[in-house]
Amino acid sequence: MNDLATFYTKEIVPKMKKQFGYANALQVPRITKITVNIGVSKGLKDAQFITTAEENLTRITGQRPVKTKAKKSIATFKIREGMVVGLKVTLRKKRMADFLAKLLTFVFPRTRDFQGISESVIDKQGNCNVGFKENIAFPEMKSDELERIHGLEVTITTNAHSREEGLALFKYLGFPFKDTHKR
Repeated sequence: MNDLATFYTKEIVPKMKKQFGYANALQVPRITKITVNIGVSKGLKDAQFITTAEENLTRITGQRPVKTKAKKSIATFKIREGMVVGLKVTLRKKRMADFLAKLLTFVFPRTRDFQGISESVIDKQGNCNVGFKENIAFPEMKSDELERIHGLEVTITTNAHSREEGLALFKYLGFPFKDTHKR
């Protein structure tokens, strides 16, 4: 956390203040939390899948996931009210900073056929949503130990007021965005 906090205050805050004309450092957007979740649609028929996904998510984030349950029954998807439909972990403070550092230094470079993330992953509130088709990009996952490969989604929530502020924050943090100008 110290490295990220120091980098944020010494590098990012002055650049953001200059770019957006903020009066003080507290106006500069920052990351408030990171949510990692797995949809267990495959696990509706296979109970072992939920257990495996839960273990993998615990290993990746260092925190036990919360099971999300269906609020209402949907016959088309064979979902009944109260059925487990996903797993999620919310990271804050030190665990958030550690996960962010791991995401930038290990996970993105290890992702298969990775050419950068699109700027469209930033929503109009300045939050970032990145999906991974395979969990093997994370360093905690050993390919020979994996029983099942599943995808997961990482949502990075900021307190930015616009898409432009959020995009600038993520660029200054070192997120590998695709160069849209090259052909």
